Amino acid sequence: MQNHQFPANFLDSLKDEPGFNSENFINAHQNSESPTSIRINPFKNTALKTDSGVPWCAEGFYLDTRPSFTFDPLFHAGSYYVQEASSMFIGHILNYIKPDEPVNILDLCAAPGGKSTLLNSAMTADDLLVANEIIKTRVPVLADNLSRWGTANTIVTNNDPKDFNRLTGFFNVILVDAPCSGSGMFRKDPAAMDEWSENNVSLCHQRQERILADIYPALAEDGYLIYSTCSYSHQENEDILDWLCTEFELETVRIPINKDWGIVETQSTEKKAWGYRFYPGQLKGEGLFASCLRKKESSGTLLSFKNNRNQKVDNNEFELIKAYINDPAAYYFFKVNDDWLAINNQHKESLNLLQHHLYLKKSGVRIGKLAGRDLIPDHELALSTIINKDTVLQTELDHNQAILYLRRENLTIDTAKKGWSLMTVNGQAIGWAKLLPNRINNYYPKELRILAQSPK
Repeated sequence: MQNHQFPANFLDSLKDEPGFNSENFINAHQNSESPTSIRINPFKNTALKTDSGVPWCAEGFYLDTRPSFTFDPLFHAGSYYVQEASSMFIGHILNYIKPDEPVNILDLCAAPGGKSTLLNSAMTADDLLVANEIIKTRVPVLADNLSRWGTANTIVTNNDPKDFNRLTGFFNVILVDAPCSGSGMFRKDPAAMDEWSENNVSLCHQRQERILADIYPALAEDGYLIYSTCSYSHQENEDILDWLCTEFELETVRIPINKDWGIVETQSTEKKAWGYRFYPGQLKGEGLFASCLRKKESSGTLLSFKNNRNQKVDNNEFELIKAYINDPAAYYFFKVNDDWLAINNQHKESLNLLQHHLYLKKSGVRIGKLAGRDLIPDHELALSTIINKDTVLQTELDHNQAILYLRRENLTIDTAKKGWSLMTVNGQAIGWAKLLPNRINNYYPKELRILAQSPK
């Protein structure tokens, strides 16, 4: 039993909202815990399924209890992502609107990476995901989570929304999961109640308008804008849809839903734009508002950028690098300082364009650097889906050994193998170690190591 004290005027502000049931809402916050849900990584052949699926996400599952994910090696392997169930609805929207031809997708406010990995799961190698985080200190966790997901068709950037208006019409889909007043997270994070106020809702509304106006030129004609918040406030949701449809040439998109899901379908007051509200007590998830709009005008022509500086590549180095990659002909290989990286061939020109206009923090998969004829492999390569596992040693660890490895502690393993080895758990890679005649050098990244004490 939880003792939630809602902010003054909060419940009154919701009483006229579509589908709001005060009794259910209060009961859900006072008498039930926030459900725990995970989403399986479809690229890693993970078989972590439960009987209770998230109805709007085929790869989403509820857990009966919340385990200590920190001490599950498969979490560190990127076999799944711990994500709040309601937010998985964004994947349902993308699956409905995504065309058959290749698309460029932007997740504008992307950290920590839940929605980025969700979008990436619905994409093919022909599609490109740009995951941007405005706040510099939050970029590393975003990059780490996309590295765990393992695909090469992702780029992580650290830019202000206004920087993207240089990329006129570049993106076919833009997700703006906007900074908001956070009322949808009250059950999961009761401390958020102390931050809520009507004044903060108004400030968030103004910020949301500014972000959307800044990003709008980067959306292509007939492209889709997915707008979402974790707020219940009309001002941050339906009012924003009315503002968008008034200020810009956007048309509403109605997303099909099953009535059994418990999602409340709404329409904005003036423009009748469709939105989708999630209320705890009416479904198994936290508060969310989501919507989708289609752009019906051109923003103009994207100024092309041709990188005429041909990268000088040592063919001997190149041949050594290619041996570590599955289907190397499918990738464009390039160097940043001494590190080799790879991105899908289809995205070479996009990479050059984005490098010219934005501040890139991660591009494709970092393979590693060469020391003579030996590759010093990068952690990103270990977790990637592009690695050719036939070319490297693999050492399977039990749970206790894996936790020691993830703590970056010393390991003792009875093996005659020597050299760089992929350390695996249930066949899933968690990182590199170097097997030497009398010891094992642990190369798990220091900044990622487990520091917490194991639960009793």
